[in-house]
Amino acid sequence: MADALAALLAEAGCDIRVYGSAETFMASGPPVDGDVVVVDLGLPGISGRDVIRWLGGLAARPRVVVISGKAERDLTRELQGLAFDGVLRKPPSVNWLPEIVPDRTATP
Repeated sequence: MADALAALLAEAGCDIRVYGSAETFMASGPPVDGDVVVVDLGLPGISGRDVIRWLGGLAARPRVVVISGKAERDLTRELQGLAFDGVLRKPPSVNWLPEIVPDRTATP
């Protein structure tokens, strides 16, 4: 899943960093101004919900896009009270591009 999304974003000319876990991502330091963070709610270890909560507590919160394959009812419950900018349903597609990076078009 991460590889397919990374390939899509790379083809659109985005600078990408892929992390194997939330722990690795969080240990790398906070995102910088202008970053977009794509969070899969189904992360192993630290949950995607906890990552979104951490990002929401930063002084300069990045754009946060959530991806999930969960049922709508479960997704709504899990995201309640969290700050995020968009939700995308699995599987990934080229149609995701405008939601992740709104200043780019879906056709590179």
